[in-house]
Amino acid sequence: MEKYLLYDVHERPAFIKSMFLSFQHVFAMFGATILVPLVVGLPVSVALFCSGIGTIIYLLITGFNVPVYLGSSFAYIAAMQYAIKAMDGDVSASQTGLILIGLVYVTVAIILKFTGTWWLDKILPPIVIGPMIIVIGLGLSSTAVSQAGFVEGGDMVNMLVATVTFLITSFISARAKGVFKIIPFLVGIAGGYILSMALGIVEYSGIIESVKGGIFHVPEFYLPFKTEHFNSYRFYFGPETLAILPVAFVTLSEHIGDHTALSKICGRNFLKDPGLPRTITGDGVATLVSALLGGPANTTYGENTGVVALTRIASTSVIFGAAVIAIILSFLAPVQAVIMSIPAPVLGGMSLLLYGVIASNGLSVLVDNKVNFREQRNLIIASAMMVLGLGGAVFPISQIANLSGTALSAVVGIALNLILPKSQTEK
Repeated sequence: MEKYLLYDVHERPAFIKSMFLSFQHVFAMFGATILVPLVVGLPVSVALFCSGIGTIIYLLITGFNVPVYLGSSFAYIAAMQYAIKAMDGDVSASQTGLILIGLVYVTVAIILKFTGTWWLDKILPPIVIGPMIIVIGLGLSSTAVSQAGFVEGGDMVNMLVATVTFLITSFISARAKGVFKIIPFLVGIAGGYILSMALGIVEYSGIIESVKGGIFHVPEFYLPFKTEHFNSYRFYFGPETLAILPVAFVTLSEHIGDHTALSKICGRNFLKDPGLPRTITGDGVATLVSALLGGPANTTYGENTGVVALTRIASTSVIFGAAVIAIILSFLAPVQAVIMSIPAPVLGGMSLLLYGVIASNGLSVLVDNKVNFREQRNLIIASAMMVLGLGGAVFPISQIANLSGTALSAVVGIALNLILPKSQTEK
């Protein structure tokens, strides 16, 4: 049987090919990575720099055994906005809270190191893992549809660009030969961008301004944490800071879900090798360093999982190259401006395929493990997980933190799996 991956975790493509693959990974991660700082009000260049540094930290801690690229976490947006607003625009409480989040991750990893992860097989069987992966993919689908313009009253030009980008990416992935076969997203984005230029929907003002301001610039680091409102460098411990901590348990659930999905795709068990203690430590230390520099919390990405699944490139050397490229780009203003000028429907067209692939891998888990849906127990678990995970259900755990999406779906699935009795056949 032919192996699924074109490049496994420890395989290294030739240098030129590896560079193309690394650029593709950066482009696939770029939209999500810069969106968080744009919403919260942090420098985009710092977020890009921190995603690169955070990824390298993660790779070093996990011994280059897991093909994961870290980017800005969406889960902390509400908590960060709350802390910044409460401090009249000062980011000290927000960033100190994210530093504590990194320490929480490391603490959890140490506990897992001593208790072991044997319990994961018990609480995360295929009937929980499969729907969890499906929720990760389909939970992002509304974002892709919105970016692509396929909404009521949507612009036909945007729909056209998204459709062409989707078709180019799909065709290259399915039919292309040679180097093009392994860079479908890069080719799709290039094709969509050229069409956008021809249709006049590319905004060039940012590119022009960046060229006038000079090619090189140092990211606007907060060390910790100089702002326009407060010139002192300080940590801040208060209720605004501590209110961020409950979100850690949401992102820890997402961490397990993403690594479970990636394990399925790569045919490895990353929860055991290198193990959750090391992957969680890598994620936590990366977040801590990012917060110290004034960046958002780092996290593993569903986009990363989709890229690996579709391109079949799981090489950690490619991920490392992507991290280095992200760091270089954070110092190049014109390049950042060009990437930020990519129209939303181009990213949307690519994401339509990307997120669907993730969900399809969840179905694959259920099929490969021959999960029997004639058993009412399995039917109930999967149904509850997907309805709650995709239906917008929210369970508050603090004033500013909620369980929703993947995290809520995982908690419900785990609970039902432990509570509902198994039939004699399943036993």
